[in-house]
Amino acid sequence: MAYVVTERCIRCKYTDCVEVCPVDCFHEGPNFLAIDPEVCIDCAVCEPECPVEAIHADDRLPQGQEVFVALNAELARRWPVITQRKPPPADADEWADVDAKRALLEP
Repeated sequence: MAYVVTERCIRCKYTDCVEVCPVDCFHEGPNFLAIDPEVCIDCAVCEPECPVEAIHADDRLPQGQEVFVALNAELARRWPVITQRKPPPADADEWADVDAKRALLEP
C-alpha cells in the first residue's frame, strides 16, 4: 500500500506534506505533486498535513480518483524529488475548493 496525491492538489500544490515525509517520496511537477509508490512506506504522516485533503491511502481513495494511482507512479518517474517546503502558487487558495481539475494537470 502507498499514499496517493489526488486531483485536489492540481493548481494548489501546497508542499506541507513533503516536509514531514521521512523517505522523500514526493516529486514535484509544474502544478502538482506525486508520490512514488516504490518509495512510500505507508507511514501516513503526509495525509493530515495537506490543507486541501488531496492525499489518501491507495485503498481508501475518493470515488473517481483511482486513476491517480497510476498517474502518481508515472509522474514520480519523470519529475524530480522535492524535500523542502516551498511557498504555494500565488493563486493556490482560489483553486483549493475547485473540483474536476484533472484537465489542468501539466505533466
